[in-house]
Amino acid sequence: MLEATLEGIGFWGAGLPDWDSACVWMRKGERPLDPPARPSPQLLAANERRRAPGTVAVALEAALTACEAADRAPATLPSVFTSTHGELTITDYMCATLADDPCAISPTKFHNSVHNAAAGYWTIGAGAHVAATAISAGRYSFAQGLLEAMVQLHAGEEAVLLVAYDGNASGPAAEVSPSTGLLGAAFVLSRTACAGLPGLQLRLHDQPPPAQDTPQGPLLQLYADNAMQPALPLLEALAMDQDKVWMRSGTDQWLEIDILHE
Repeated sequence: MLEATLEGIGFWGAGLPDWDSACVWMRKGERPLDPPARPSPQLLAANERRRAPGTVAVALEAALTACEAADRAPATLPSVFTSTHGELTITDYMCATLADDPCAISPTKFHNSVHNAAAGYWTIGAGAHVAATAISAGRYSFAQGLLEAMVQLHAGEEAVLLVAYDGNASGPAAEVSPSTGLLGAAFVLSRTACAGLPGLQLRLHDQPPPAQDTPQGPLLQLYADNAMQPALPLLEALAMDQDKVWMRSGTDQWLEIDILHE
């Protein structure tokens, strides 16, 4: 069993620009008026914020607010960035340009096309010289990112930042890897027990959970078409004081997550 204390949560989704507004939506069905159309992570200089793609912006916004909620300095935290697809709009641009006019590739867009772009922007903006991991595992990306962060804690890290995000797909990629909107969530996990903060206990199974009828929660209803929607049941459980979440983490692998509310 892997254990962690959840010290801070960050969130950004279209129409719900922070964790507080997400909790109000889940509990009361209310949404803020005139929310921003795109995150604006203050960790980056203004020119970098303009150039950064949406996936980078949403990842950094969620990551920074999670660190602030946990009262942790961003530069001190090893991080795990997980995304199902990375930046698919730029991937579509790259493929189309290589097919039609290879010499016209934009160096900036090429720079932003790599899967660790968000992790790279984060380490530069935060001034972090600790380890940063970028992973993708298809539809199991969130579960594997959570497992990676928990294993790093078990291996001796004091605290780890987990950031999960995905954005829009476009062009032919959208037909095989659909995703719409921007969605980002971040969690600061630590090995230090703290009164008043929830704890997570994670177990890995090679058999599915008992059959159960689980209704689609408010966040899942709102962001069901985003590729990072597998992260939403855990967020809903945390907001609604539920005590258990199961999620698929591989072809024949499941995570059982017990939530200890304090």
